Amino acid sequence: MKIGVTGATGQLGRIVVEKLKERVSAESIVALVRTPEKALDLGVKARVFDYNKPESLAESLQGIDSLLLISGNELGQRAQQHANVIDAAKQAGVKWIVYTSVLRADTSTLSLAAEHLLTEAALKASGVPYTILRNGWYTENYTGSISGAIAAGALIGSAGDGKIASAARDDYAEAAAVVLTSEGNVGKVYELAGDEFYTLADLAAEVSRQAGKNIPYSNLPEAEYANILKSFNLPEGLALAIAGWDVSASKNDLFDDAHQLSRLIGRPTTPLAKVVADALAG
Repeated sequence: MKIGVTGATGQLGRIVVEKLKERVSAESIVALVRTPEKALDLGVKARVFDYNKPESLAESLQGIDSLLLISGNELGQRAQQHANVIDAAKQAGVKWIVYTSVLRADTSTLSLAAEHLLTEAALKASGVPYTILRNGWYTENYTGSISGAIAAGALIGSAGDGKIASAARDDYAEAAAVVLTSEGNVGKVYELAGDEFYTLADLAAEVSRQAGKNIPYSNLPEAEYANILKSFNLPEGLALAIAGWDVSASKNDLFDDAHQLSRLIGRPTTPLAKVVADALAG
């Protein structure tokens, strides 16, 4: 039984490979990556795999039984990229595809949701058995800006009092590994989120507590937040997207209290305080 992991040298993919190695032999895992040299430290076989080169994908998937399709990071191109992978998987005889989607993709106002929904539809139409992991927000999406917030003396955003039930990448990676190595998951759609929720004001309070410095949360209009992000040299499209995601967070699109993630991994999800502490430790 061979398990292929796309994007295996990415932030999530690397952790998934490590979690899989705790459950199956390294020989049964294949890292599917654009640059195999970057996968040498993973301790598993690596094959060239580029979502944008559909003509070569099926060959790279030969012998793969189960495929974890980690969603790409090129916004606006992902639906086609994922369709390329799904078509190649069908051609190569892959028996099962597990896909990382986004929390409540069918009702979310997140701009990300549309491409995920298109991919989910392509999966369902492919005839290949599938499982959909609708991952909520990674806590690291917010804690990555902690050092900047401390330097500036404030945490900024446009999420208002929105409830954010995020979890650590480690939690989502473990869920993927559990699903890939256990029975009874085919055809299921999992809504995955953290056990506890917080607002950005709560996050600012936790940062303040751990940093020993008062870091208030400043809620800004969407356009103003986007302009500030652009002033940090973020591309305009990305700045607008991030500000828009915060507005979706204000509508509780990042909140879920079904606890499917902690049930899958058999433990509580990583507390916010732990991810903040890790971020502060550098």
